[in-house]
Amino acid sequence: MTRWRGAAPVAALLAAGALVAGCSGPADEPSSPAPVTPSEQPPTSAPPSPIPSPTPPPSPTATPSPTPTASSSARPTGGTEEPDDVLAGWTLRQKVGQLVMVGVSVSDPAAVSAEAIRDDHVGNLFLHGRSTAGVRATRDLVDRYTALVSRRSTHGTPLLVATDQEGGLVQVLRGPGFSTVPKATEQATWKPATLEERARGWGDELDAAGVNLNLAPVMDLVDKADAANNPPIGYFDRSYGFTPKSVVRSAGAFSAGQRAAGVETVIKHFPGLGRVTSNTDTTAHVTDDVTTRDAPSVDVFAQGIDDGARFVMMSTAVYTKIDPDAPAAFSPVVVGDLLRDRLGFDGVIMTDDLSAAVQVQGWSPGRRAVEAVDAGVDLVLASADPSVAPAMTDALVARARKDPAFAQKVDASARRVIAAKAALPAK
Repeated sequence: MTRWRGAAPVAALLAAGALVAGCSGPADEPSSPAPVTPSEQPPTSAPPSPIPSPTPPPSPTATPSPTPTASSSARPTGGTEEPDDVLAGWTLRQKVGQLVMVGVSVSDPAAVSAEAIRDDHVGNLFLHGRSTAGVRATRDLVDRYTALVSRRSTHGTPLLVATDQEGGLVQVLRGPGFSTVPKATEQATWKPATLEERARGWGDELDAAGVNLNLAPVMDLVDKADAANNPPIGYFDRSYGFTPKSVVRSAGAFSAGQRAAGVETVIKHFPGLGRVTSNTDTTAHVTDDVTTRDAPSVDVFAQGIDDGARFVMMSTAVYTKIDPDAPAAFSPVVVGDLLRDRLGFDGVIMTDDLSAAVQVQGWSPGRRAVEAVDAGVDLVLASADPSVAPAMTDALVARARKDPAFAQKVDASARRVIAAKAALPAK
């Protein structure tokens, strides 16, 4: 496992470039621990262009594990459903669509993002990259994608529209109407009431732009003395301080403010990325040999859940003292035994980016989605590379058709996602 002890000037330029390109995938989270000066800002991007004309989705790149395939035509699932079942009348492909979140570039939208929503019934959108186009242009972009959702294809269920608006170097949306959100270590120095009030203002901006889900706050617990050697979180000042009390207090205030503005939040990255020495977005075989089921870094998530968290994002690191055999997002032990059963979380569990993260490239795109849902995850994030979304939906449909137990997991996850959408404030 690589341990970062510093960064050469060339590495600094590469890291800054990755940050500008765009909690998920190299274009959404900081990529490597390279110095970034306070004066650096993401480049200005032009207002988003119209959705491009549909083109056939690219074939998934071959990877070590085969990707199951399935017909793209929607078919009704077998069995009977109760008349009052929220899934009554849904086809299998429509259900699977609720389990996938596809990315769309905020500066250069790809046809595949629109096709995933229109043709594969994908029910969730992630605004990816960096934009300084402002609130109005962002709302125009979002509206073009929400217009692709028909009542027939999703039974009136709206899109979750998400982005990363943490603050500091992880802020996708800027420009007219958007505030510059300070880094989390600065937010943590404010009184909770102050942070909640300001977070509500940032939430109002997201709401005006059509965003209803913020993949924040970070609840990873970082060791202050070793923060510089924690590439994904500590190095970039993404933690709410360095004690459980500070993390819980500040993350709770941030979440409360966003929810008051009508924007739901996602606490991340369970069971914590504060002890790893490499970044899962840019490195394979990232392993945490420290965190246990009873670690303080797990307990902060337990408190976040007690405080009302409705979404939790999974890490893709391997936690050898919890389950050494699989990344957390693919682990029934971490997802089911620890998060669902021990911590009692009954909301939506989602993955970190499974499209471009180097940590998961040993699995084919379809296999990544199947492994996550089989472990108990509800929502698969394909943010940085939306071209893999069709392979993911095909694989989920194919597995559910041949495996009744897996089909039941799909139904359970679809119900949780739909329930979470129903709980969002009406617009």
